[in-house]
Amino acid sequence: MKKQSNKTKFPASFRVPGMAKTSIALGVSTAMLMPMGAARADDDVEMKPVTVVERAFDHNPYAEPDAPYKAKKSGDERRTRPLAETPATIQVMTKTQIEDSGYTDLRDILDAQPGITLGTGENGNAFGDRYIIRGYEARSDTFVDGLRDPGMTIRESFAVEQVEVSKGPSSSFAGRGTVGGAINAITKQATVDYDFTKVSAGVGTDSYGRVTLDANHVVNDNVALRANVLYGYQQVPDRDPADRERKGVALSGLFKPTDKLDILVDYYGLRAEDRPDLGSWLTGTVPNRRPMANSPVYAQNGDFLTSDVDTLTGRIKYKITPNLRLTNLTRYGRSENGYVATGANASSTLTNLNLTTHSGWQDVDYFVNQTSLGWDTTIAGMKHDFIFSLEYTDHKVLNGLYEIGGVVRGANSPSQSNVPVALAQTALDRTNVTKNTANWDIDWQAKAISVSAMDTVDLTEKWTAFAGVRYDKTDISLRTRQAALPTGTQPPQGTINDYGSQNAGMWNSHFGLVYKFLPYANVYAAYGSAADLNGGESDVGSSSGYGGMVTYNGSAAGAKPEKTENFELGTKWNLLGEKLLVTAAIFQTTKSDVMEGANYAAAGTFNTGKNRVQGIELGLAGNVTDKLSAFAGVAFMESEVLDSWTAANVGKRLSNFADITASAQLRYQLTPKFALGTAAKYESEKYAGQPDTAAGFNATTGLYSQPVPAYTVVDAFADYRVTKRAKVRLNVGNVFNADYYLAGYRSGAFVYKGDAINARLTLNYDF
Repeated sequence: MKKQSNKTKFPASFRVPGMAKTSIALGVSTAMLMPMGAARADDDVEMKPVTVVERAFDHNPYAEPDAPYKAKKSGDERRTRPLAETPATIQVMTKTQIEDSGYTDLRDILDAQPGITLGTGENGNAFGDRYIIRGYEARSDTFVDGLRDPGMTIRESFAVEQVEVSKGPSSSFAGRGTVGGAINAITKQATVDYDFTKVSAGVGTDSYGRVTLDANHVVNDNVALRANVLYGYQQVPDRDPADRERKGVALSGLFKPTDKLDILVDYYGLRAEDRPDLGSWLTGTVPNRRPMANSPVYAQNGDFLTSDVDTLTGRIKYKITPNLRLTNLTRYGRSENGYVATGANASSTLTNLNLTTHSGWQDVDYFVNQTSLGWDTTIAGMKHDFIFSLEYTDHKVLNGLYEIGGVVRGANSPSQSNVPVALAQTALDRTNVTKNTANWDIDWQAKAISVSAMDTVDLTEKWTAFAGVRYDKTDISLRTRQAALPTGTQPPQGTINDYGSQNAGMWNSHFGLVYKFLPYANVYAAYGSAADLNGGESDVGSSSGYGGMVTYNGSAAGAKPEKTENFELGTKWNLLGEKLLVTAAIFQTTKSDVMEGANYAAAGTFNTGKNRVQGIELGLAGNVTDKLSAFAGVAFMESEVLDSWTAANVGKRLSNFADITASAQLRYQLTPKFALGTAAKYESEKYAGQPDTAAGFNATTGLYSQPVPAYTVVDAFADYRVTKRAKVRLNVGNVFNADYYLAGYRSGAFVYKGDAINARLTLNYDF
């Protein structure tokens, strides 16, 4: 016999409903390979051994079996077909791929993906993390299990099965915003399919320590409980005393009273606290403007960046008939975000520093209820998958400033000037930081009622059409107030500005047509739209150039919703027994009626902007060979401002936009026990500036004024299976210790530094 390869790896124990828990050994006897009832022709015939090529068993129900870097389907039930048959660019990072990478924060996971860049927070126009997809802001377009997650928090991956990034306008799925796309984190949930308990413990350089627990317990055929627990700490590599601490717990319970009814309840809690490092700053003049090299760490003893998150979600799924199902999701959540961060700048000689204080807190309360009816039927001989949805959301956000030593500090509040570099880490020890809700400065609320209808229909054996329409009736209200600022004597808080509300009904749609010209390959054409209401961002008040409300004569301006349209042509190849997905797409996204209003006072500036992003994106995910797994992609894009109230902006590129972004993660199973891998990411030069308006530009020199340099970073990892239950993994981040920068503030006052070289050793044990 020819030597065979059996690549399926079973868990050490698994459970099928109605059966006792069973243990399966990782081995195959020659007798098992004989056809049933077959007799030996010769008792002396020697059967050659079977080689079992081990791959990680992934409990993720959406992953492709035995292809740990490839997702088979979306966790969003509204996408009824496999990803290989869906007419859209949807990039999915599986749990196994995320674990191999060594990244744990969502910001780092997304930054390693093509077509995505980062912006700055901490008074760089956002709380928490700031993501940019295909050139467009997405900091408010993050979803958890298909429901919007409005708290601009630090987001962790310990309770995540996979992270999905839908590229292109997605308002028919996700509602307002979602101009460049949407991010959807699919969480780990209880299951009655099997028992397991997994513990992971890691240590590393820079005082790194991380422990996680993932345990699923099947009580009986109808009840299961799952718990995920996290504790992690590390100093920011080579940036002491900046550090990061994470504590988290995610609990879920599945109850199946009948064969038709599933009830799933889960709680998610995270306590994240960093001492933030605002990195370096830009110095010099173009064309020689660049980040200050060897900038000191100016994080102070009292600096912090915190996210406290609590959410409770209930899911009810009822199968009315085999072809008719009802799903209801209800979530209530609260997040409290806050930061006090020290910024610095200096002359090109780096003699003395000028320190500034950035401060802010944000309380977020949100409620959402989504009800969907799925109906699979045949009409005129064609199979239809209908999804009808009704959704109600109520989001409330209160922003404010901290009192530091009895004085309220805001963005860029002066702290000290001409501070010696040697004292930068110990100056301004802020031990008296007070959150006084009386010092609020932005009171924002958004309510929406949404209805949608979607259909996937097989027109013929080779042609499939996808279509959907959504209507959102949205109301956004805003009040602002000038909080007290330090001027020697504390002035009273300013008058409240009540801008009233801005409301509009917004229609959005998507359409896709897929032609399956081979059993494993297709081409598709797709259209999608998005819309965003005036004042859609919750953290910037009336700073309309950053998504805040455009106001006129003291009230919300009568601005139209911004409108975005996307056209995409692509192809998907599901190769090697559906273990490898190769994709290619060409796209053009045009955003019109852009609300440029920042710094303008005339009504004529409303809806005056228009811009465009176009490009090509290539990707692959899955098993390249029996031993090589890969996840890779590259995006070649260009952006252009087409219209603007400021004529000088026309023809310029968008801010925080990289023309080329690429990444690759490879894992090679050298032996059944030993695997090694590498990951690399590249991002071309980009330029800071105001979103949608244009990157900062120097008319005198004819050059962009706030450059963030291109970078390439290489990571490496290896793992070894010690026993059937125990495996160790070594991750080395930034192997060549590249000095690189992730994002820059519009003035160049600070640019985020990427992590220096670091190493982590992790033990994974399955009980």
